[in-house]
This record gives sequence, structure tokens and C-alpha cells, in this order.
Amino acid sequence: MPFPIQTSEGSFLAYYSENGLERLDFPIHREPKGLLKPAELPLPMRQWHTMTTKALEQVLAGHAPEALPPFDLSAGTEFQQRVWNALRRITLGKTNSYAEMAASIGQPKATRAVGSACGANPIPVLIPCHRVLAANHRLGGFSGGLDWKRKLLAREGLLFPD
Repeated sequence: MPFPIQTSEGSFLAYYSENGLERLDFPIHREPKGLLKPAELPLPMRQWHTMTTKALEQVLAGHAPEALPPFDLSAGTEFQQRVWNALRRITLGKTNSYAEMAASIGQPKATRAVGSACGANPIPVLIPCHRVLAANHRLGGFSGGLDWKRKLLAREGLLFPD
């Protein structure tokens, strides 16, 4: 069940499991029906929702989040989880290439697989796949669309022309 997070950029949707935040969706033009209010969440999830909301607001403002909720990445393969954990080590205002990410997880020939894992990232923005660039410092792709990727990078002081 999704829980909305209202931001100046629209309403993100957060999904929680018993183990933590398992998915974060970019704003859509209309919210799905049947959304619950955060107050209807069990206590641990309510605390995670508060942390998720604050972290999302901080990232959208161009700041590193002070704290993150626990992430439940169990839906991903072992390889995807390794990539997603490596993404978390890219600091605010810095970028890596897909090739650099592949090398960082000990699989230098897995550049395309890293790209696929970035595209499958269930918690974009908080797991910063937007900081991964294609060869020659090009934007590459992004699950939220290139406009979102440019916007997030710009808030970190990194500008890319349209």
C-alpha cells in the first residue's frame, strides 16, 4: 500500500515492508485510489515514513540526508543489491560512470548490467542512481526521466545542458 509524501515537486509514493522502505515512486499526475494516511501505519513504519519524508525533502533541496530509514532491498537480485549499496557511497555533488560502478563492485566488464541495476533501483533519489553517468560524462538514462536526473544533479551543483 503506498503512502504519499507531499513535496514542492509533487506527491511521491512510499511503500514499506516489515523491514523498511522498499520502494519510492516519483510523482505522478494523479494519485492512486486507496491511499492510507501515515497515521494509519504501524509505529515503526510511521517512524520510517517520517525519516523518508525528511530525507526526501533534504535531497530535493540539494542537501545530503541527515538520516535514512532502513531499506528493504530484498526484491533485488544479489547483483542488483551490490550495485544499489555501491550507489549509496557516491557522495552529494559527485558522479561515477557505469564503468566505474562496475569496477567498484569487482566486475569491471559488467557495465551494462550496472546500468540495468540502476534502472531497476526501487528507491531512486535516496539511493542516488541519478549520480551515475554514461561514458564521456553524458547523462545516460534514468528511471524517472532525464528531466528529473538533470534537476537532481543541478540541485547538487552539477549542470548538464538539455
